[in-house]
Amino acid sequence: MSDISEKNSQNDFSGKVREFITDFGWPRLIIFFFVVALFIAAPFVGVNADSSIKDVLVRFGQNGVMVLAMVPMMQSGAGLNFGLPVGIVAGLLGSTLAMQCEFTGALGFLMAILFSMPFALILGWLYGLLLNKVKGEEMTIAMYVGFSIVTFMAIMWLILPYTNPTMVWGYTGKGLRTTITLDGYWSRVLNNFLVIKIGPYFEFPTGAILFFILMAFIMWLFMRSRTGTALTAVGSNPDFARAGGVSVNHCRIIGVVISSIYGAIGILTYQQGFGFIQLYQAPLYMAFPAVAAILLGGASVNKASILNVVVGTFLFQSILTMTPSVINNVLQTDMSEVIRILISNGMIIYALTRKTKVTK
Repeated sequence: MSDISEKNSQNDFSGKVREFITDFGWPRLIIFFFVVALFIAAPFVGVNADSSIKDVLVRFGQNGVMVLAMVPMMQSGAGLNFGLPVGIVAGLLGSTLAMQCEFTGALGFLMAILFSMPFALILGWLYGLLLNKVKGEEMTIAMYVGFSIVTFMAIMWLILPYTNPTMVWGYTGKGLRTTITLDGYWSRVLNNFLVIKIGPYFEFPTGAILFFILMAFIMWLFMRSRTGTALTAVGSNPDFARAGGVSVNHCRIIGVVISSIYGAIGILTYQQGFGFIQLYQAPLYMAFPAVAAILLGGASVNKASILNVVVGTFLFQSILTMTPSVINNVLQTDMSEVIRILISNGMIIYALTRKTKVTK
């Protein structure tokens, strides 16, 4: 009897392991162990571990909010937000207006957020109305919406009446530059807030991490509010939600608007850590790393959580940070961009092939 019970327990354990691997996915497990291997191998190929961990944390703080922007739209059943440039453009408008008004420091960063909110609300609302017209094809249409608004704004950046000499082209005095420095404004305002320095290489970007935690907490509260619960119900089963008196189209628009707002705040967080505002074609493909990160964290096309955001962002940014330093030292060639593109697009393809069917 003891042998039989032991065999049954082993079968139960192996079954649970297989179920976990099936749910989590082999690609995610492989990437996880690949990241662990990179950290282990780093000291043996002359890579400073302190500096690498610092870079991972800085990148996490810079990119985390943009990955959070995926959650409300996915939970509402509108799919992956390939139209994230809609929110990013709103953030760019807010930051350039704050610079035009000469706001600096923490006040400048706050004013950039405030200036971006009306644009995020209006553009997100229009974006949501459009996606409600193309149910079932949201991700395809969203991608072209993102491409279109970035291209349209490439024209607008040239003709909008900005006059700040830091921003406009020097030889004409008109049109915004491709890259605008934030030095003297709000460069690294979050990263340097309560920064913890240990040794000559390691820095903990306390302000950026705390800001991400704040944004994640606000998202957590929203998703557990009455509106957030209705939004999740719409994403899980629209017919059931409609029978319960929930307006499916209204909830989807709310999800898209919240996603656009987080996209605007996310690009502002990214800017302060990067130290520059990048315009014209720079936002064109910025949705893809955010999409890949949340999928890497274990999210599906129709379901995402804050835990998926944290895990996925950390893994994805670890790959981007560690791959150039470790792999390049081993192979004596630059493969970082190739690996980044392979993982980004590979995770998106993998998630789309596992798309769960949702009742229309």
